Amino acid sequence: MTAGPTPPGERKGLALIFRTLRYRNFRLFFGGQMLSLIGTWMQQIAITWLVYRLTGSALLLGIVGFATQLPTFLLSPFAGVIADRYNRHRILVLTQSVAMAQAFLLAILTLTGHIEVWSIIALSAVLGLINAFDIPTRQSFVLDMIENREDLPNAIALNSSMFNAARLIGPSIAGVLLAAIGEGMCFLVNAVSFIAVIAALLAMKLPPQKPSQQTGGVLQGFKEGLAYVKGFAPIRHILLLVAMVSGLGLPAFVLMPVYAKDIFGGGPHTLGFLMGAIGVGALSGAITLASRKSVLGLARWISLGTTIFASGLIAFAYSKILLLSVVLLFAIGFGMMVLLASCNTILQTVTDDDKRGRVMSFYTMAFMGMMPFGSLLAGSAASVIGTPMTVMISGIVCALGALLFAIQLPALRAKIRPVYQQKGIIREVSTGIQSAAELTATENT
Repeated sequence: MTAGPTPPGERKGLALIFRTLRYRNFRLFFGGQMLSLIGTWMQQIAITWLVYRLTGSALLLGIVGFATQLPTFLLSPFAGVIADRYNRHRILVLTQSVAMAQAFLLAILTLTGHIEVWSIIALSAVLGLINAFDIPTRQSFVLDMIENREDLPNAIALNSSMFNAARLIGPSIAGVLLAAIGEGMCFLVNAVSFIAVIAALLAMKLPPQKPSQQTGGVLQGFKEGLAYVKGFAPIRHILLLVAMVSGLGLPAFVLMPVYAKDIFGGGPHTLGFLMGAIGVGALSGAITLASRKSVLGLARWISLGTTIFASGLIAFAYSKILLLSVVLLFAIGFGMMVLLASCNTILQTVTDDDKRGRVMSFYTMAFMGMMPFGSLLAGSAASVIGTPMTVMISGIVCALGALLFAIQLPALRAKIRPVYQQKGIIREVSTGIQSAAELTATENT
């Protein structure tokens, strides 16, 4: 019998932060996704720059964002039912393969000079359709790759670290390639990068997935998931907060080309620098969470992260000093990651296993699905009241959301605590230890 993973309490430093890389499947996933996500961020930066270069329109930036995220909003709840019922590994191989084809087509059109705004919008919608199935499946697949549930928070934090390391590296490379050889090469590099993640998925050795015991159609499965989310207040309030921040806060990022070109008088290098600052902050936030030994205490980190994110947006809105703006974007990225990774971890920790795919699909809907409406609203608002005022209002709304969540926090902690006890996260072996654990949970949850 093989020995289990070393308990988190016995690890220190880097061994604690990177403890889930001891699992072969997660290690493969981490490496493959890292390369692929660098390409994905390169493509995202290149698309925003290409659209703004061709049109000079903040509104069209919002429309492209809307086209990318709308399918996620409409389809991800039903995709969650698929993720709960069918082999998640095979679904991911399929979605990543189709995403690679989309990137190759975008590269071919751009490199041959046949790219137009309408084709960018259409291909962005195709990518949104792929993401509607890929993201909730990938989120719920994390638990399939690790053997010890206690390592789930660390796996989610490392997954976020990977995403934001790519957010840092991808825009930086994109800035160089955009200036040197144009947008088409960014799209081509992204297409090739999918080979890494597909190869990693195919190399995994996974135990057979248990057949789903769920009955009824996809609509019935969706209704069951919706009832579950509505019926448990912590999940409901976390999803509402994520939806608010994603719909009214994160779309400010689609306006970064306006800051880079019009406010700071720069070009693609400046855009890459600004987005890179967000990535460094987000990576720092993810590493901070990965260094934690337990899920206890994450609820108040949600309030902290939202407050930092909102305050950063308010301060950044009218900043015309590039260095100050970079520092503020670092704080914005840090707060964003602390907020989102903490929400993700708590959701996956308290959710029943047979509903994980559906809950994560609602998380995807709240996180990714609200962005199209926010992107469209941000682009429209920026064209009427100006980009700085739009970002300022986004920050103020997010600050109000942080305040409302903080008011609800004591009641939410009281509902989360019994779930932690049931899952063994708070261990009790005697009356005295139980009392001590309850006091600790009250202080830390």
